[in-house]
Amino acid sequence: METRIKICGITNAADAKVAVRAGADALGFIFYEKSPRAVTIKAAAEISEGIPGSLLRVGVFVNAAEEEVRQAMAECALTMLQFHGDETPDFCGQFGLMTMKAFRVRDADSVKAMADYRTDAWLLDAWSSATLGGSGETFNWDLAVEAKRFGRPIFLAGGLTPENVGEAIRKVRPFGVDVSSGVELAPGMKDAEKVRAFVTAARAGGR
Repeated sequence: METRIKICGITNAADAKVAVRAGADALGFIFYEKSPRAVTIKAAAEISEGIPGSLLRVGVFVNAAEEEVRQAMAECALTMLQFHGDETPDFCGQFGLMTMKAFRVRDADSVKAMADYRTDAWLLDAWSSATLGGSGETFNWDLAVEAKRFGRPIFLAGGLTPENVGEAIRKVRPFGVDVSSGVELAPGMKDAEKVRAFVTAARAGGR
C-alpha cells in the first residue's frame, strides 16, 4: 500500500495548491495560536474550499476546547482530527470523525503510552523541549518500528526532508509521513520545489 503523504502547517491557498499539484494525500491546518504555522478557522475554511474533495483535511489541535474543535470541523470541512497536546482518550473519541493522536517520542516509554489511545492512527514526532512540533528534529526510527506492533496506522513525522524521507519509509514502512518545516522557506511558508521533491522521494521510497 502506498505511503500517505501529509503536508502540514498550511497557512495560505498558494501553498495548498502546490501541495495538491505535487500529489499530497492530506493537508494539515494548525489551530494553535502559539505555533508559527497557526491559521484561523476562517482562513482555513477559505483555503479548504479550493482543495479537491479527495484530499484529507486534517485539523491539528493542542488542548483546544471542544467547541473550537467542532467549529473547525463544521466550517473547514475537516475529515480528520489530530490532537497534539494532553488530550485524554475520551476527549479524542467524542467527535465522530477520524482521529489521530500525536506522541512526542523521546525513548521507549514514549511508545508504551500509545496503547491507551484507540484513535484511528498515531503520529510519532520528535520530542523537543522548545516546541510541540515542527522542530525539524528526527528521533530513533527503531521506536517507530516498535510502535507498529500496537496495531494502529503510524504517521511518521519529525525532521523529515526530501533527502531523508525515502530512507525513513524504507526503514519504518509507516502508513503515512508528515512534513512541515522540512519543506519550508520560513515557518508557515512552503518551498514549492521542496514540496515536489519530498513527494517524489516519498513515492520512490515506498516502492
